[in-house]
Amino acid sequence: MTNSKVFPVCFRVINTWLQRISKYFLLVFILVPEISTAEQSGYFEIIQTKPVSEFWLNPGFYSLHFQRDKGHNNRNFGVGGEYRYSTVGSVTLGIFDNSDRQTSHYAGWYWQPVGLGPVRLGAVVGAIDGYPKMLDGGWFVAVIPAASFEFRNIGANLLFVPSYKDRLYGAISFQFKLKLH
Repeated sequence: MTNSKVFPVCFRVINTWLQRISKYFLLVFILVPEISTAEQSGYFEIIQTKPVSEFWLNPGFYSLHFQRDKGHNNRNFGVGGEYRYSTVGSVTLGIFDNSDRQTSHYAGWYWQPVGLGPVRLGAVVGAIDGYPKMLDGGWFVAVIPAASFEFRNIGANLLFVPSYKDRLYGAISFQFKLKLH
């Protein structure tokens, strides 16, 4: 694709995503007072930001797709790393076999400022490639709600991947991880 074709496509994709997530921002503004009330009653907590230095390794994902009749690849094997630099933030990158049985690469940033017991809640914002129906397999930006659980040297990420037209297929994805440092 030439630049004259890529930029309008990227603009349309970003515009569509902004339209879709704007209703979620409204939902956040409605839920923030509820989270505050739940925090006071002991369910949720705002996690204090403190520096940490942890490196986690993962073997890819296992996904449960919402459209089970489409024959998607649920076993998204690969390798990835996550560097947790604070109690609420980490960066991640990796490679895996995606739902379309193609190779995908990703890089992202987790922001998880809310705790529910031992679980961190937030989202990962990142770039991903390899989905043939999305920008011809090129890179695109995604915002994905995420929950993480970590205990000593083991952990897990649970991602709630939204569907996008007939280009990306929604799923709940589980990622096991091991702490190396």
